[in-house]
Amino acid sequence: MKLCRFLAKGRLHHGVYREGVLLDEAGEAHDPEGVTWLLPFTPGKVIGVALNYADHAEELGLSRPGALPEGQTGIAEPALFWKPNNSLLPHKGVVRYPKGAEYMHYEVELAVVVGRPMRRVKAKEALDYVLGYTIANDLVVRDYVSNTFRPPIRAKGRDTFGPLGPFLVVGEVEDPQNLTLRAYVNGELRQEGHTSRMLYSVAELLEYISEFMTLEPYDVILTGTPKGISRVLPGDVMRLEIQGLGALENPIEEEA
Repeated sequence: MKLCRFLAKGRLHHGVYREGVLLDEAGEAHDPEGVTWLLPFTPGKVIGVALNYADHAEELGLSRPGALPEGQTGIAEPALFWKPNNSLLPHKGVVRYPKGAEYMHYEVELAVVVGRPMRRVKAKEALDYVLGYTIANDLVVRDYVSNTFRPPIRAKGRDTFGPLGPFLVVGEVEDPQNLTLRAYVNGELRQEGHTSRMLYSVAELLEYISEFMTLEPYDVILTGTPKGISRVLPGDVMRLEIQGLGALENPIEEEA
């Protein structure tokens, strides 16, 4: 089931996407191109996972998280960061390009939505706590990532830098590690990957995070992006697709 929220005829609707149309609570059909899209749900905490695909770390010239230096002992861990809620933006919302920025890029990511409270849940049971999945665009201004030991808040936490949607897909994803991800810019395929290439699976990430932090309903985990980032500019339109989850599309305009 593909759940969504939208404005039509002056009203807020909680609807379902079916066979190319949006159905509201009364079963009335709406043209997806004739509504104002909203976030499909109200997110709680939004936690990002950095460099969760080895090929993406390699294209940035960075060490993959979890790879301990030679001679060092310890437990490999995912690298986490906060994605502030002010960055969130719905399908079709306009991304604001910061004045003076040199290199801004998209990142197509599988977003996992928690369905019930999680605390110290093991990986083998973790997917039972998932409500559903959606698409995220973890936008970044690379100019502001100068110290990889610092959380990239200035680079990733800007207003409009977290498009999410268009749907909350419930009960349709059998295996989150078997999904193809693609990103297009102005219709040109720029990025393609597969969730089977994650360094830490969805279940492993949920186990790791829930060990020290209670995850609550509608918290969101952004699971990382594969290789294939490239520069985007004002006037570009980004279209991100994940198998079975639809397509998240956002234009870019320079900020005032």
